[in-house]
Amino acid sequence: MQRTYKFRLYPTKEEQGYIHFALERCRLLYNRLLAERIAAYEQTGQSLTYYEQKATLPERKRYIPELKNVHSQVLQNVVERLDKAYQAFFRRVKNGEKAGFPRFKPESQYNSFTYPQSGFSIEGKQLVLSKIGDVRIRLHRQPQGTIKTCTIMVKNGKYYACFSCEVESKHLPASEKQIGIDLGVSQLAVTSDGERIESPKFLRKSEEKLKRKQRAVSKKKRGSNRRRKAVRNLARLHEKVANQRKDYAHKESRKLINKYGLIAFEDLNIQGMVKNHHLAKSIADSGWNQLIQFVTYKAESAGRQVVQVNPSGTSQRCSNCGEIVKKSLAVRVHQCPCGYVADRDENAAINILKLALQNVS
Repeated sequence: MQRTYKFRLYPTKEEQGYIHFALERCRLLYNRLLAERIAAYEQTGQSLTYYEQKATLPERKRYIPELKNVHSQVLQNVVERLDKAYQAFFRRVKNGEKAGFPRFKPESQYNSFTYPQSGFSIEGKQLVLSKIGDVRIRLHRQPQGTIKTCTIMVKNGKYYACFSCEVESKHLPASEKQIGIDLGVSQLAVTSDGERIESPKFLRKSEEKLKRKQRAVSKKKRGSNRRRKAVRNLARLHEKVANQRKDYAHKESRKLINKYGLIAFEDLNIQGMVKNHHLAKSIADSGWNQLIQFVTYKAESAGRQVVQVNPSGTSQRCSNCGEIVKKSLAVRVHQCPCGYVADRDENAAINILKLALQNVS
């Protein structure tokens, strides 16, 4: 299975220059390749293929000497990146989704390049990058498995190396415990065991700081250095909130995976739900999708099972007798004529687990 490790880089001023030079060459190449594909389709009715464009790289280097200062496989990966964008476009068209044709990339939207096979190595506290140099790297843990690719990324003035590694799955000891999870807004989740996972609300806690930094951006003159600095400060705070939410989801998903053999969630249309302006911010701040994703990928390597069930009626149905008991969102206690009384979310979590067990059996 694939696993990605992300490490902070601390390049010198000279090395930063080389990194940004490579980024700009890759961006310009991407845009040129996209323009050629569009022109070819308009003239012949057929687009260029990955192999046709890849074969032009040696000739491009003769006419554009700057490309010789970027590792050859990094340039090949730019061709592959554009081809993947086209494949994703055609897949969305086929599935009837919003198409999203590949776009030309401005400087602000092209922030990484990849060494797909070679051109990089880790030597002690240095990451040796072809055409760039020996960049100091903070290895807070050792990458496991076989490193397949190395992606250099620049985000909010910080530099990172992301290693995609092929690792062997290590299953945890078998667990007979099973859990149903009902996701919520006031609390991130309530389990069928009656446990509650609190919602840390990182965005809400940082809202005042974000507003101040947003006002600082709006007051600065467009195109000025002061505005660019204010935008970077705002972006860094957003990044901090996102990292806090991600770290919390990692910790909570690990607890669930270590304890339970089967974990059941509702199959929610989260993208549709965030269109509700009354709930959008709370749902996004809770990080439902992130928690489900982290539990799912951790389950694959741990030998656990994750099941998603149809959420229809899970909050209204009595988990004791199966009777439908209508109640509004304001009613937080489930009371059934059969005499069963329980917290609304806990009742829903039990129903989610029951549906999952039906699907499994």
